[in-house]
Amino acid sequence: MAVLPEMVVEAQRAAAARQGILARFGAREVTVDRETIEGLPGGANQPLNQILLQTPGVVQDGLGDIHIRGEHRNLQYRLNGVQLPEGISGFAQVFDARSLRSVSVLTGALPAQFGFRTNAVIDLETRTGALDPGGSIGVYGGARGTIQPHASWAGLVGPWDVFVTGSFLRSDQGIDNPTSSWRAINGNTQQTRGVAYAARQLDDTTRLSLIAGTSLSRFRIPVTRGQEPAFTAFGASDFDFDSADLRARQWERNWYGVAALQKSYGDVDVQIAPFVRYSSIHYVPSTVGETVFNGSAADVFRASMAMGVQGDAAWRVAANHTIRIGVQAQGERARFRSSTTALPLDADGAPVDDPFTIGDRYGRTGWLYGGYVQDEWRITPRLTLNVGVRWDQMVQFVTAGQLSPRVNLVWKPGDTTTIHAGYARTFTPPQFELVQAGSIARYEGTTAAPFSLENGLARPERAHRFDVGISQRIGPRLTLGVDAYYKSVRDLLDFGQFGAAPIFTPFNFRLGRVYGVEFSGNWRGDRWLAYANLALSRSVGRDLRSGQFAIEPDELAYIAGKYVRTDHDQLITGSAGAIWNAWEGGRLSASMLYGSGLRRGFAATEKVDPYATFNLGLSQEFTGPDRGRWTARIDLINVFDSIYQLRDGTGIGLGAAQYGVRRGVFAGLSRNF
Repeated sequence: MAVLPEMVVEAQRAAAARQGILARFGAREVTVDRETIEGLPGGANQPLNQILLQTPGVVQDGLGDIHIRGEHRNLQYRLNGVQLPEGISGFAQVFDARSLRSVSVLTGALPAQFGFRTNAVIDLETRTGALDPGGSIGVYGGARGTIQPHASWAGLVGPWDVFVTGSFLRSDQGIDNPTSSWRAINGNTQQTRGVAYAARQLDDTTRLSLIAGTSLSRFRIPVTRGQEPAFTAFGASDFDFDSADLRARQWERNWYGVAALQKSYGDVDVQIAPFVRYSSIHYVPSTVGETVFNGSAADVFRASMAMGVQGDAAWRVAANHTIRIGVQAQGERARFRSSTTALPLDADGAPVDDPFTIGDRYGRTGWLYGGYVQDEWRITPRLTLNVGVRWDQMVQFVTAGQLSPRVNLVWKPGDTTTIHAGYARTFTPPQFELVQAGSIARYEGTTAAPFSLENGLARPERAHRFDVGISQRIGPRLTLGVDAYYKSVRDLLDFGQFGAAPIFTPFNFRLGRVYGVEFSGNWRGDRWLAYANLALSRSVGRDLRSGQFAIEPDELAYIAGKYVRTDHDQLITGSAGAIWNAWEGGRLSASMLYGSGLRRGFAATEKVDPYATFNLGLSQEFTGPDRGRWTARIDLINVFDSIYQLRDGTGIGLGAAQYGVRRGVFAGLSRNF
């Protein structure tokens, strides 16, 4: 026990040095700490995207997707300060919330340190054995056959600071229900997640930390009862196939690892971090049924292996100047294969009952390089200017690069007021492993034929970003904030589901504009935490430059002639919540989410109906018969059983309809040690 205080000091010193390397000037930062994560309805049992939805400007979508500030993806995930390569993100949640000390969301005109994915940075801080000693084992479950056992432990093993956690989830509704029913048909899922962290001090100024994690998920794709067959296939002249019997499946696998070496040389802090990530998605169709109902069925596999290294350094060159410099290099091998069952068309364009298979496969290696230098200049004790420049280069399906200036100003006119403003030129490569690069001509003359053979290569997005905001503390407990942003874009990146498989493909609008304003309030007392957020956002694009083959010609012509709303555009988004430590060991919580509706219809000219959902939670700590510390909790999700639709299956590049989850009661019991 005598060594614990020194280990705690070393862990705190390392975390402070890491945060000193990571510049946040000019960015709007919202942090959800461990206590808040545990206190919200669902606690750490809920996926990470549900926690992020309680922060300003985060919009809910189907398949577990979220949109921040009117954009589709373009999110950068950092684990203890190290940027992780994107996976082939489907609807699985890779990170286990139990492994996190805090989650911070950085938005705005980000400093030059942040490249490639620049709409928002999701900064994840893992738990550690020195700062979060102890462990727990428990189970959580309830509605729709949900059962989720979990275990975690944090402590010291010799000189090592260690944390490990793992969980398993089984549920009858893994992804969004395509109907408004309480339980999805064929919606079963099984998911396994695990994270391990280990760190040790090599000497007084050197620290090594290792992180490894995995997420393995299996989904059945929910179906709609009562659909009418559209095609005759496989020799059935009077086909009576029930659409409720479709049994499509999808597997998602993710592994990631980071090794970070921190070193201090007086006024210089350095971190070198190699990283690796493997990600794959495999969609297995219900071949006969999908061919009968849709005219084709595709078995699709995508995989990506990415490795690279990130180096960052901060030099406190003078009392009022801190120079930061860094580089990053990443190589990625992407593989794709598909086997599509389709029906041939006769001379009149009518399908013929003679199904055959079209194969497609390719593999390609892509590279990303980046570097930056920036100066944090404290002009006065209340005024700080952060100026930097970033260079990014991609060598993928398209070779391109850009030199991007960044400037941010932070002014504190008083002890309770902070004003920030910034400009950033950004360069965003398309998600390499999701780019559609196979031949579409081979599907001509079949029921799987595209609308056209036009398919420009996905290009990098180039944008000018502007951001200004103010944060005002009123008294010791209340903080109010407002932040406005504007983004002018060339080759605006978006994503579409082109085909039956729920896998996204990037495409570009030639021009785009994204703008909005966010309001937030946070009140924290001795026993209370309350917050509320309201965001207004608009995202528009004009003239498709890639992915044209999947869009109907009249819709394509309409988009070419005027700005249209992107399919993920939502004008009004709100969230609010409260956590009350009501009595000794007891906690009550509530949260809500409001959305004015995502886009739908021809060229996304309409929207789905608005919705609001409310959740309640109750937890109680107590001493069990074994004299141990136990925690029981019960959560009521979607209290009023609101029936709301996230998507109706129409819009620009969208697939099936998706409804929000219906009311459910969940309970959990855990033993802490």
